Amino acid sequence: MKTSTLRPLILALAALPALSALAQYKVVRPDGSVTYTDRPPIDSNVRVTTMSRNAAQQATNGDVSLPLELRQVVTRYPVTLYTSADCPPCDSGRKLLQQRGIPYSEKRISTEEDLQALDRAVGGRSVPALNVGPQPLRGFSESDWTVFLDTAGYPRESKLPRNWPIPAPTPLVDKTAPTPARTVIPTLPSAEPPEPPATGIRF
Repeated sequence: MKTSTLRPLILALAALPALSALAQYKVVRPDGSVTYTDRPPIDSNVRVTTMSRNAAQQATNGDVSLPLELRQVVTRYPVTLYTSADCPPCDSGRKLLQQRGIPYSEKRISTEEDLQALDRAVGGRSVPALNVGPQPLRGFSESDWTVFLDTAGYPRESKLPRNWPIPAPTPLVDKTAPTPARTVIPTLPSAEPPEPPATGIRF
C-alpha cells in the first residue's frame, strides 16, 4: 500500500472517537460484529443484550484484566483477524499479533455466508484480513499492519498478562442469531360462486 494512500486512512483512524460511556445495549450482528449503544436497535436480525451499569462501564473501559494503557486502545480500536484453514499468510498475521501482544478476536471463514459477511466487513473475500477498529486491511503486509497498529496506539512490545489466553477462532456468521421473521401473505378467498341454499326439492 502506497504512503499516499496510507496517510488519509491513518488520519481517519486517529480521529475516531471512543465508545460512549452511556452504552446500555450490546448488539451482536449476524457477521459477529459487536457494538454498544444507548438506544435499542430496530433491526430484528440482531441479538440484543440489555446491560447493567457495571457491564456497560466495563464495555466502555475494556477488559479489566488488561493493563490500563492497553485496555483503552482495545476499547477504541478492537482488532479482528479473519482467517481460513490451511492459510500460511493467516498464520503469519496471527504470529505478528501474538508476538506483539495484541488482544484480538479471530473469525474463521468456512462457508458462503461467512464470505458474504467478510465482504461486508472488509470489502473483499480474501484472507487474511484485519480490522483495526473500523479500518479494514486486506491481505497480510507486516509493514501495513504495523503502521495501523502503531497509529491506533498499540504498544510495540507485549503488555499482556502472562496467562492471557490465545483466542480460539469462531465462525464469522453467528449461527445462533435470530433469523428475520417471515412475512405471511393471507390467501384470497376463492372466486367461485357460493353453493345455492338447499330448498328441499330435488330434480
